[in-house]
Amino acid sequence: MKLIFAVILGLLIGPMSVFAADDLKLAGSFTQGGMVTGKVTSGSKIKFLKRDVRVSPDGVFVIGFGRDFSSHAQLELTTPDGQKSTHSLVIKKRKYKIQRIDGLPRKMVSPGEKALKRIRRENVWIGKVRALNSTTPWFAGGFAWPAIGPVSGVYGSQRVLNGEPRRPHFGVDVAMPTGTPVMAPAAGVIALAKKDLYFTGGTIMIDHGHGVTSVLMHLSRVDAKLGDAVKPGDVIGAIGATGRATGPHLDWRVNWFNQRLDPQLLVPPMPVSK
Repeated sequence: MKLIFAVILGLLIGPMSVFAADDLKLAGSFTQGGMVTGKVTSGSKIKFLKRDVRVSPDGVFVIGFGRDFSSHAQLELTTPDGQKSTHSLVIKKRKYKIQRIDGLPRKMVSPGEKALKRIRRENVWIGKVRALNSTTPWFAGGFAWPAIGPVSGVYGSQRVLNGEPRRPHFGVDVAMPTGTPVMAPAAGVIALAKKDLYFTGGTIMIDHGHGVTSVLMHLSRVDAKLGDAVKPGDVIGAIGATGRATGPHLDWRVNWFNQRLDPQLLVPPMPVSK
């Protein structure tokens, strides 16, 4: 019965919504790129995408849906008394922008072998941060824009460079002059702080708990240090054009483990910059 109820509710509620069943509450964006926070009875267990999802002592957890996530997903709940139920979530599909850019230097499109070795090494560092499953649910405190300015790039868009399709863009870009302060978008701990990664230049990663991480890229200045505790609004660096960037901007990305989320679904509309 709960499964049928969940399917009907998922069809009715749309992408931004609240989902409620007897022992389960979900709130967030039920759409590709969305993040959903949940609440269950303390001591309950959650399984999603074949993963045992971390549940805080007070019953808080989080799940996310990547760019090309399936239209349906199953969430399994086991209550403290051993009762099991399966809930079907309906995930809204999105359409994404495709941009074609020709005439780029070959080294910008196809890195050489030396660069590839460096990229692989740096990807290991990034992968370790994205695999973190910290106990504190800092994400539950909410998110804010890490910089205010024109949005020049959106989540899910894809570029075709010199005729070759590239990986989709998994973040949101804010175009502002070099030196513009960048703030922590949510509470957490600095899990990576590097001044010069190949693709992303000055890069900071923040662990927001339970597998949720932020990445802030192309920074001209990296002020935060590994292990620093931060809260929303703390200045952690400055906008730049480091790494593979054609102009000064901040590229902000959010992940739930290997699911790449849309940061714009976590914050209010961009304020008008002065």
